[in-house]
Amino acid sequence: ILIDIVAKCFEPNFFNNSLTSQVVEYAKNTYGSTAEYLWEETSSNAILRNKHNNKWYAVLLMVEREKIGLIGEDLVEIINLKAQPCEVENLIDGKKYFPAYHMNKKHWYTMCLDGSIPLEEIYKRLDVSYKLVCQKGK
Repeated sequence: ILIDIVAKCFEPNFFNNSLTSQVVEYAKNTYGSTAEYLWEETSSNAILRNKHNNKWYAVLLMVEREKIGLIGEDLVEIINLKAQPCEVENLIDGKKYFPAYHMNKKHWYTMCLDGSIPLEEIYKRLDVSYKLVCQKGK
């Protein structure tokens, strides 16, 4: 009975990083999106999707640093966001912005949610990604 109550009354939060939780909360308050945990084998990974057209505008993942080109094997929380291809090309610097992990590298890019990018900048980029999927949904 308690498991059923928890499943119906609470949203799961598998993120360790408060920054990631703030991004999820921003998406919920701004766009009405909730994190969806689609993969049972990687339950700490989630997507944010436009509720009107079901298109993804953000993917939240926990990966080893070396998988995005950073030094170290420890895990880091990342976010993949959409952008125009020319913007993706200009953003990628290997320090703050990385080629998209596990997504189309022409339309997506990756940011670490480790404090290296100010929260307001993350929100701004999340807004751009959301607007792009809205345009494509019309």
